[in-house]
Amino acid sequence: MQPLQAGDKVPAFTATDDRGQQHSLSDYQGQKLVVFFYPKANTPGCTAEACDLRDHYQELKQAGYALLGVSADSEKKQRNFSAKFEFPFPLLADEDKAVIDAFGVWGPKKFMGREYDGIHRMTFIIDENGIVERVIDKVKTKAHAAQILTP
Repeated sequence: MQPLQAGDKVPAFTATDDRGQQHSLSDYQGQKLVVFFYPKANTPGCTAEACDLRDHYQELKQAGYALLGVSADSEKKQRNFSAKFEFPFPLLADEDKAVIDAFGVWGPKKFMGREYDGIHRMTFIIDENGIVERVIDKVKTKAHAAQILTP
């Protein structure tokens, strides 16, 4: 696993969100973007993280950030997750892992002594020119907005 690092240019990507709309990196040219990767919709940690971002969405917007959540879940699962918790930001359904691979967040994980491949919970803060400004690799699911807003 080789995730993007601060200073890296983000590769162009396009993916469909929970509402069936396409999102590309170029759509966010000229504004700051937060791309947060989470392992699986509707699981406790992912729900806590996304709900924290939802609860602080206005602060994030006032700081100039657009938000995109990404997991390998289907469009339907993302739609159900978003509707259940009323997320004001798009959730990309990256079933083919194109965005996940572009950011380098797929790799070996361990849970309860079992090793498997999966999505690493990471957040990338991208500047107006598509360059990674900062990477948060130790995400605090219940205080993630504060991590983003505090450099």
